[in-house]
Amino acid sequence: MTSTDSIPGAKTGGGRVGDSPLRPDGTLKVTGQFAYSSDLWHEDMCWGVTLRSPHPHARILGIDTTEALATPGVYAVLTADDVPGENAVGLEHLDTPALARDIVRYEGEPVALVAADHPETARRAAKKIVVTYEELPALTDPRRALDPDAPQVHEQGNLVREVTIRRGDASPTAPVVVSLEFEVGMQDQAFLGPESGLAVPAEDGGVDLYVATQWLHVDQAQVCRVLGLPPEKVRLTLAGVGGAFGGREDLSMHVHACLLALRTGKPVKMCYSREESFYGHVHRHPAWLRYEFGAQPDGRLVYGKADILFDGGAYASSTGAVVGNGGTLGLGPYDFPSVHVTARGVYTNNPPCGAMRGFGCVQAAFAHEALMDELAEAVGLDEVEIRALNGMREGDRNITGQLIDSAAPVAELIRTVRDLPLPPERTSTDLRELPGGVSNTTHGEGVVRGIGYAVTYKNVGFSEGFDDYSTARVRLEMSGGEPVVTVHTAAAEVGQGLIAVEQQIARTELGVERVVVHPKDTTVGSGGSTSASRQTYVTGGAVKAACEAVRTTVLARAGQRCGQTGLRLDGDKIVATSGEVVATLVEVLGDDAVEETVERRHRPTRPIDPETGQGDAHVQYAFSAHRAVVDVDVELGLVKVVALDTAQDVGKAINPDAVVGQIQGGSAQGMGLALMEEIVVTDGHVRNPSFTDYLIPTILDMPPMQIEVLEYADPHAPYGVRGVGEPPTISSGPAVAAAVRAATGKALRRVPIRPEHITGT
Repeated sequence: MTSTDSIPGAKTGGGRVGDSPLRPDGTLKVTGQFAYSSDLWHEDMCWGVTLRSPHPHARILGIDTTEALATPGVYAVLTADDVPGENAVGLEHLDTPALARDIVRYEGEPVALVAADHPETARRAAKKIVVTYEELPALTDPRRALDPDAPQVHEQGNLVREVTIRRGDASPTAPVVVSLEFEVGMQDQAFLGPESGLAVPAEDGGVDLYVATQWLHVDQAQVCRVLGLPPEKVRLTLAGVGGAFGGREDLSMHVHACLLALRTGKPVKMCYSREESFYGHVHRHPAWLRYEFGAQPDGRLVYGKADILFDGGAYASSTGAVVGNGGTLGLGPYDFPSVHVTARGVYTNNPPCGAMRGFGCVQAAFAHEALMDELAEAVGLDEVEIRALNGMREGDRNITGQLIDSAAPVAELIRTVRDLPLPPERTSTDLRELPGGVSNTTHGEGVVRGIGYAVTYKNVGFSEGFDDYSTARVRLEMSGGEPVVTVHTAAAEVGQGLIAVEQQIARTELGVERVVVHPKDTTVGSGGSTSASRQTYVTGGAVKAACEAVRTTVLARAGQRCGQTGLRLDGDKIVATSGEVVATLVEVLGDDAVEETVERRHRPTRPIDPETGQGDAHVQYAFSAHRAVVDVDVELGLVKVVALDTAQDVGKAINPDAVVGQIQGGSAQGMGLALMEEIVVTDGHVRNPSFTDYLIPTILDMPPMQIEVLEYADPHAPYGVRGVGEPPTISSGPAVAAAVRAATGKALRRVPIRPEHITGT
């Protein structure tokens, strides 16, 4: 694999914390030269293909591989009987077979594997595998999952997790009461790079896996379990990742490629088609939500109630943690004296659901923000002031009783977006400026403008007592007469710009311009998952700490050499407090190197009380607000988002340009869920597994964005940072939905909003 030492800009000309240097992988990506996992190649490699179940629920009565094995060019055909270790993987529960043995629980579940000399040969051979199924009753309505007569997806029952939050008055009442029910459809991460990787058998009987992933060490542990091999024989290296957004936290082709490589003795490449990708990774949980808010006549909240149901699909994945987030954060960034929240996640025979950007908060935000608008109308306040009145402030406690001990600028954020200039009124009849665009569906008749607001907050990092940490190894040495810093972490770069951030931190702490980022692999300690908006905080903090340790060692050596204290490092020079250069790094280091490895944890979290849901569940909170402006053709049900403006507190912008990019991308995904993105599942079958039928926003759909970045440092975080990537996905969608409601006058209690919801047809 290629390190960033060979990437233009990786060694020189970079910036420090607060700058916006060019990303070292950026030029290669925009010019098409970057090597993604699907580009991997090896001499004498063969191709792997997965055979998947056509049924949502069935018993496997038999698998006949005879004809497939007889196909010329086929090297191996594997089933669950060929798994040498434990046939069970999973992020939170080991409930997912690497290959189905007796039962398939969703359409697309892996049943058998084929390795052949050409991908088309492998696909043809897979079609020759004869699997005899006995179809079983399928549970596809999660609202029935807990009924006594519902089909049982797993022997232990259909409940994955239930979270109960109780605080304040057990039976609260209020003069003003508003309520609603809301439904959120299944969203896909829709990353452009399909699941792919290359497994290479090794001479020691192990395997080297090059794969696009979000969490190298958790992948390694699961692969080891299935292969029955120790970690030293299963080595993972991050390949180029074409987007993730949570969809690469779970295993896809990892184990399958390794099984085939060890059986054939050849390198095995696997690369999903787009259709297979829709079956091969988890999605965002669909949700059904019932909310009730009670308030005083002036709009001040008295209580909040919520009942939230997540469809986890056939296997648990991260459903338990999603339920935890949905419950503990489910009433939004508001101050509630009394709280009554229940959140559940259930098994069904629908596609498995797990992590996606916003992680449990996205679904809840659609409901609590819609209800805040209803409350505003009921008490005669506008949508901004009702949020400013009730918004959290530093020193408040959230619904789990946790103290908000750093900035919580809810009122400032929502007023900031309100005060941004509005787009001019539409006067043009240019089709590109109208709903429906150049499809020539309207020339302006029936088009109504609407404005909507939303504000939200999101936890950063893993929660509820999870041992969340990252490891960084930093090495300082002389090379070619100049100092070089090498940063080595296992934290996955999935497009968010982590490589640049690691370089910026190293330059800031050590004053050395030439910073090389080592390839991401499992030869260093875990960096945790690239999810939960945590990497700049946790891995960035680990890099900072490792650099500080290196600096301390170097200065101690220099102090011993020159008999002085109070020294500082400035590039390749050691400088005294007087400003005098007392030594150079060449003199201090010589042919030696200084290397330090640091494992850094943030402040601890704790499990919530199982009865009341009270406890310090989260590390940190990040807040954001959006204002959406839409034009809606109320006769045809078409929507054009005219503006999507936002304000967000990021604590400290380590790389301001990257922060803006994260906010833009997150806003696009939230807007997509509000208006167009949904995996349509009927009776357990996915109806639209393609980018022809699963729609995502394009550059023509995205409106101009005014972005206000606030920097209220979190005193508990390195450099004061807050996670950036998830909050914009949470508040953008509800703002768009609110704007469409304002334009149409319709309640619109489901997303994505379809044309027929607007027209009533």
